[in-house]
Amino acid sequence: MPLGRTGLQVFPLCLGGNVFGWGADEEASFAVLDAYAEAGGNFLDTANSYSAWVPGNRGGESEAIIGRWLAARGNRGEIVIATKCGMQPPGLARDQILREVEGSLERLGVDRIDLFYAHQDDPGTPLEETLAAFGELVEQGAIGAIAASNHSAGRLAEALRVSEERGLPRYEVLQPRYNLIARDDYEGALADLCREEGVAVAPYTPLARGFLTGKYRPDRPFPESVRAGGMASWVRDERKLAVLATLDRVAEANGASPAQVAIAWLLARPEIVAPISSATSPEQLSELIGAADLRLSPEAVSALDGAG
Repeated sequence: MPLGRTGLQVFPLCLGGNVFGWGADEEASFAVLDAYAEAGGNFLDTANSYSAWVPGNRGGESEAIIGRWLAARGNRGEIVIATKCGMQPPGLARDQILREVEGSLERLGVDRIDLFYAHQDDPGTPLEETLAAFGELVEQGAIGAIAASNHSAGRLAEALRVSEERGLPRYEVLQPRYNLIARDDYEGALADLCREEGVAVAPYTPLARGFLTGKYRPDRPFPESVRAGGMASWVRDERKLAVLATLDRVAEANGASPAQVAIAWLLARPEIVAPISSATSPEQLSELIGAADLRLSPEAVSALDGAG
């Protein structure tokens, strides 16, 4: 599928690299990456901050694992790489952007990053400075297209205006948090802006930290997972359980899993190109890949729209 106006063609499920070096060690990460490529996947998402939250990690572990995998498989030309800067350390000043992209290129073992995100907004740095720095990198060939993550509608609109007025590269892709549970931040002004401006959308957490897989329920033990600790309150939340019940009904009617339906619901929106989801095993990945071919009826989409 075309990724907005970037000129990139991507698989409709982007493989998230946030678990590489965290929930999946290097051997498990390679197995997931191999399974994804064998299924036709070509779109990898990572960041220079992954996975700094793990004791003993500094950030960049995910990029390094992906870089070693690319070198081992010799498939760089077949893979679209997206990474990010500006989260750790925070900020989008020119010197920091140039320094951070150099580190990402080294860890990934590549001479060009296909899609480079501003991981979060930086109101303290003028947009002209940030976008001009990205422009330098585009001119040098170090990055292809630029994108924004965790930006509000107002700030994204302002960035698009500055790009047009100053002749600078513009954010061609948005990466917001968006799923059947977390909807308010994206739906409305931000979604409208992306459709009006032709900004492609690659949402993260499409499965709401695993809740929309159906594996967390009040009547069964929680599976062992690095993310399970935060789910106890979710399975007591009536609104979230109502969403899960609707998801179950649609999944059963379509002969699909809840996870596949949750991703297919996102793909039913015309501006959404490739939801970003991670996996710690080829088995998990195989289920997620099935969402790419699932087409929900208007009635199913409407039921999910009204869930909860």
